[in-house]
Amino acid sequence: MEALKNEAIALLKKLIALPSFSKEEDRTAEVIEQFLLAQGASPQRQGNNVWTFASPYHPNLPTIWLNSHHDTVKPNTGYTQDPFSPIERDGKLYGLGSNDAGAPLVAMMATFCYFIGKKLPFNLLLIASAEEEISGPNGISSLLEILPPADLVVVGEPTQLRLAIAEKGLLVLDGTVTGKAGHAAREEGINAIYLALNDLEKIKHYKFAKVSPLLGPNKVSCTLIQAGEQHNLVPELCRYVLDVRVNELYTHEEVLDELQEVLSADLVPRSMRLRSSCLPEGHVLHSIAKCLGLETFGSPTLSDQALIPYPSAKIGPGDSARSHTADEFVFIQEVEDGISRYISILDAYAMHSPHTSRTTL
Repeated sequence: MEALKNEAIALLKKLIALPSFSKEEDRTAEVIEQFLLAQGASPQRQGNNVWTFASPYHPNLPTIWLNSHHDTVKPNTGYTQDPFSPIERDGKLYGLGSNDAGAPLVAMMATFCYFIGKKLPFNLLLIASAEEEISGPNGISSLLEILPPADLVVVGEPTQLRLAIAEKGLLVLDGTVTGKAGHAAREEGINAIYLALNDLEKIKHYKFAKVSPLLGPNKVSCTLIQAGEQHNLVPELCRYVLDVRVNELYTHEEVLDELQEVLSADLVPRSMRLRSSCLPEGHVLHSIAKCLGLETFGSPTLSDQALIPYPSAKIGPGDSARSHTADEFVFIQEVEDGISRYISILDAYAMHSPHTSRTTL
């Protein structure tokens, strides 16, 4: 176990040292692939996604995915040190992607290596995915048709080792309000900006009826607005963008229909892909969380969960408050604790599995 923890930290340092912005993860994919080969696994790769099974796949057993990502955002201007220099100091490891999601990824990989070759009552599949930060088409969604369906997906993100059993979805809407052009000096035209202001006032105070006990209410925010071409012309069009965070009690289609009833703008969704998720009632992971004393919560932030159509939960070492911040870091102890936590979850799942027997354990 100590050797695995040391190897995980060494791997994290290698990953930090290689820029791996979304769509540019080829070098980290190679490092991950080589690490797994050295551990005796048989990794496969599509694009910059790498995956492998701990043992030969058995179609009659349930399947668990361990999924985290190896792409990062670009470093912001607030860094005071090289974001690609893995610096270990005072129990912390600094570097871009150290926390999001390098720590969960290497903890999952170490956990996976711990189980390589062991006879388990489930198929264990590790997936190091690409393009998570942009929810890109060549990330986890590109693997859904070629990988076996999952009975449980454990998504590795920095959650302070709390278990997110629900996650809000994202719906981005482009709204266009149409007025009538006219000269600003005369009483001509219908000002689209004023019409849009009526919409924005409604948005500011609008409340959806169904409130989730885990994720709270849906949240609608106007984040962009644009109108006008010259100072003396009443604008005919005003365009705005709505950022809608959707709880698990609504579909994107229901949210769109409800807002379209309320607002005067023509609303067009940019995408319907990023859905909310919630671990189904009665799923064995609820019992496991209770047995292990895991704190459960609903997450307001997006992850690959939004694109995965199987029962899932999000957990990992690190703190999402550090994600995308200057001088990003993770505590070494957090990574080590993450490995222990992931192993305990899989051990507990093995004990709860109907396929468990003396021979499988």
